[in-house]
Amino acid sequence: MPHDRPLGHPVYRDMPTTIFEHMSARARETGAINLGQGFPEGPGPRDVLQAAADALLTRSNQYPPMPGLPELRSAVAAHYARHQSLDLDPQEVIVTSGATEAIAAALLALVRPGDEVLMLAPLYDAYLPLVERAGGVAKVVRLTPPDWRVTRDALAAAIGPRTRILLMNNPVNPTGIVLREAELALLANLCVAHDLIAICDEVWEQTVYDGVPHRPLMGFAGMRDRTVKIGSAGKIFSVTGWKVGWMCAAPSLATLLARAHQFLTFTTPPNLQWAVAQGLGWPDDWLTQQRAAYQASRDRLAAGLNAAGYVVHPGGATWFLSIDLPASGIALDDVTFCNRIIDEAGVAAIPISAFYPHDPVTHLVRLCFAKADATLDQAIERLAAFRARLG
Repeated sequence: MPHDRPLGHPVYRDMPTTIFEHMSARARETGAINLGQGFPEGPGPRDVLQAAADALLTRSNQYPPMPGLPELRSAVAAHYARHQSLDLDPQEVIVTSGATEAIAAALLALVRPGDEVLMLAPLYDAYLPLVERAGGVAKVVRLTPPDWRVTRDALAAAIGPRTRILLMNNPVNPTGIVLREAELALLANLCVAHDLIAICDEVWEQTVYDGVPHRPLMGFAGMRDRTVKIGSAGKIFSVTGWKVGWMCAAPSLATLLARAHQFLTFTTPPNLQWAVAQGLGWPDDWLTQQRAAYQASRDRLAAGLNAAGYVVHPGGATWFLSIDLPASGIALDDVTFCNRIIDEAGVAAIPISAFYPHDPVTHLVRLCFAKADATLDQAIERLAAFRARLG
């Protein structure tokens, strides 16, 4: 049937397929090693998988409570008390179907039409369309390599009388950096001074390396009652397909978050919630071991690429490191490089420019190292051969 006007909301109507799906589809089509989309190669911890299977067969599979199972809400609060010295009550935890749903629910609950939302670029690709669909106006502070510094001058220039929200990611995907103590203190001070609510995407909080602790913005002075802290079981347990996440906030905020959540996914599979609750109560040794294994994978990929002539920014967190193309003597932009290595090397990666809404950095390429040693070694071999052919 013909239409007199375009169908759909322009935010979604005019956007392309995400770079992650595009590159993963190309990897599937070509048989390339997929170091683009961020997911681990292994199945995840056997014990937590078994707990989910047992719960599926022996416990209820009907609607759990909308804000989450009491066991999981209590487990999240206890986990953060133990690891980050936060004093959360279980009632301040709302379980969501993944962290992206948590981000969407928080924005829909808190952003009013015309509100400005402060964001740091490069940024996770879901942020901008979700802000705009909620009626917000993006105020993007552009960070640049190699230091990716957050400065008072850049933030102050972006904050205006209509700025209401800070939406941030720490540790940072795609750069793999951990925001420094002084930068977090600066963000906290500005939130308090300008009466901003901080939505903190902290899904990478348990993948911080080199002995560096994760510092939640919620723990800084003045932030306890103005922060929405978002976490992800998919990242903590290396089971990204589970889509179990949560939002933590003071009661006045948590009530609003729950109201938005109830009209998005309403709830999350109960067997997965029970399994995550059990896993969060494990002794800390397994987290330490998992972190050490990922750090070893990071170092393996970085060392192999360095030996092949690539200059690498390994980063201090997440599952990602970046190749610096001009420093590696490669006269290609990041998109061209990524397209060529799929076809010519059989390796998929992600251009960092995809994480900027405008004025992108175009010389860095992100690779995921959360893979088996054999997969990383094969990818290194292929990328080394490609680098040699470039001359």
